Amino acid sequence: MTANLLDQPGLASRPARAARIAQNVALTIGAVSVAALATAWYFQLFLDFHPCPLCLEQRYAYYASVPLAALIVIAARRDAPVSLLLAGLALLALLALGNAGLAAYHAGVEWKFWAGPSDCSGPVLDLGRAGSLLDQLDKVTVVRCDEAQWRMLGLSFAGYNVLLSLCLAAIAGWGIARIRR
Repeated sequence: MTANLLDQPGLASRPARAARIAQNVALTIGAVSVAALATAWYFQLFLDFHPCPLCLEQRYAYYASVPLAALIVIAARRDAPVSLLLAGLALLALLALGNAGLAAYHAGVEWKFWAGPSDCSGPVLDLGRAGSLLDQLDKVTVVRCDEAQWRMLGLSFAGYNVLLSLCLAAIAGWGIARIRR
């Protein structure tokens, strides 16, 4: 009976098909994550845009996605169980959705829809020049989370990160749906 099941078209190739889909989705998400990080670092190092604390936190999902995507590719090439590939893609989707939420929060802070963290969007105190410690504090530049450093077509970096993260989550979701079919 098992031999007859494997003779049916498409049934024996399901794990191979799932591996191919998972590999392609993971490669896409990994490449886009690397490109997003490269873009962020390019703006920071070469164009002198200084990231605020929320900007830096939004990079964490990309830092985690790159090695996870690489592990999924390796697992797919080594005939890992489909359930493991699905779990990896689900984790990539969760990372992207979480990052989209953080980026949406940051964009809302920039548009003054709600208050941001007090360490980067609270009131700026003028402590005066009372001593050498205060002189040193005067030299520290605090990048504010509630002021967008750059906008294009009305969206800041955080706004574009919302869109990119949602696209990555959709790609991972599409891969999961295709494998489960």
